[in-house]
Amino acid sequence: MTYRVEKDVLGELEVPSDAYWGINTQRALQNFQISGKKFPTIFITSLAQVKKACLLANLELGLITKENGDAILQAVNEILNESKHLDQFPIDIYQTGSGTQTNMNMNEVLANRAAQILGFPIGKKHPVHPNDHVNKSQSSNDVIPSTMHVSSIHMIHKLISVLNRLKEVLASKIEEFKDIVKVGRTHLQDAVPVPLSLEFKVYKQQIETNIERLDKVLDELFYIPIGGTALGTGLNAPKDFDKLTVSHLSKITSLSFKLNPVKAEGISSHNTIAFASSNLKLLALSLLKMANDIRWMGSGPRAGLSELILPQNEPGSSIMPGKINPTQSEALIQVCLQVIGNDSVVTSGEMYGSILDLNMSKPVMIVNVLESIEILIGGINSFIDHCLVELKANTEKIDSNLEQMLMLVTNLTPILGYDKCSEIAQRAYKEGKSCKVVIKEMGLKIDHLDELLDPKKMV
Repeated sequence: MTYRVEKDVLGELEVPSDAYWGINTQRALQNFQISGKKFPTIFITSLAQVKKACLLANLELGLITKENGDAILQAVNEILNESKHLDQFPIDIYQTGSGTQTNMNMNEVLANRAAQILGFPIGKKHPVHPNDHVNKSQSSNDVIPSTMHVSSIHMIHKLISVLNRLKEVLASKIEEFKDIVKVGRTHLQDAVPVPLSLEFKVYKQQIETNIERLDKVLDELFYIPIGGTALGTGLNAPKDFDKLTVSHLSKITSLSFKLNPVKAEGISSHNTIAFASSNLKLLALSLLKMANDIRWMGSGPRAGLSELILPQNEPGSSIMPGKINPTQSEALIQVCLQVIGNDSVVTSGEMYGSILDLNMSKPVMIVNVLESIEILIGGINSFIDHCLVELKANTEKIDSNLEQMLMLVTNLTPILGYDKCSEIAQRAYKEGKSCKVVIKEMGLKIDHLDELLDPKKMV
């Protein structure tokens, strides 16, 4: 590898000759060798969208020459339209809490590529300077929070689309199971009869509620602090730069961004990002319930509940031949656990990071939010495709359980009273008989007994 030498206020440093990044990024590569984890592509492309909007605003205000501006615009469009240069963002996510290194990484890539487009060598900060031109009217402190919101919105839209798909598949299962009545359970003990479709209506209702919650999250995320520069005061940002940038960003993304009326709020705190994460956690809890319920109802096949027949996707054991496990439920449960853990990190990032005028946990907060959304999308799609679509009801087992069900006697309490019904249930259990047989043996005369003990009439 060959190198070029660049210079900044701290001295000289070698940078790979063919790298579009510069000395700022190179120092970060040396100083933050921590995890090897990099920002996801959606964050980098969202940052490019913010930079493009700022550039167009600066051009409109006459703050950058058309020649330089057109070259920077070509460079940023190569990222956005052609997915070029995405390998030029190598910095570890564990860096300064403001995300300054990643902002400068983008500034240097765009400046060097623009210089190259104009026929100049890279690494000279001429004729396009990463700070004076690409970062003009901006600070990392307003650019990175704005990017956090943009990237979150892009991903949440994808998540909502997947949740709508899940809702449709659940609706089809509700229709498929509408005439099936099964043993209900509370405290993992037999309870009164319940329609299988009703249990799936619970899952569908929770997904619908979570979609509504995410819509509210989007409403908050649309407010961004761009134009606030360092502390929200707008220092070095000219009049109308913020409004023009938001207008251009809305056109670039086809989203309706708005200015945070108190830009300092979106810089010093990321309460909205924490709000997004907490709603992802609530979604994870809903999905976890569904996956766990289905895992329990599919337990067996002979010694478990065995009320649902799960698709057989792969062998389940390296030692027990023929064993099949509820792997999709297990995978989704693990996704949910990770999301819950991520939310704890995001909460801590807001709790410990929001000190005075700048939250300094920006990278770790947004990376965890984006990871949560990404794995939720993948986990839900996998669960739909490899479990939910082919899920079947084991009606033979369900009906067999109903015949021996003790809590059918609950329907007789208005006639016989609680104590007598308890006696019937306990005797039926101890003697291994049905409630109907015990009632007849006790000589109890009840009109329409068969109808009163019909599980389907109880739902």
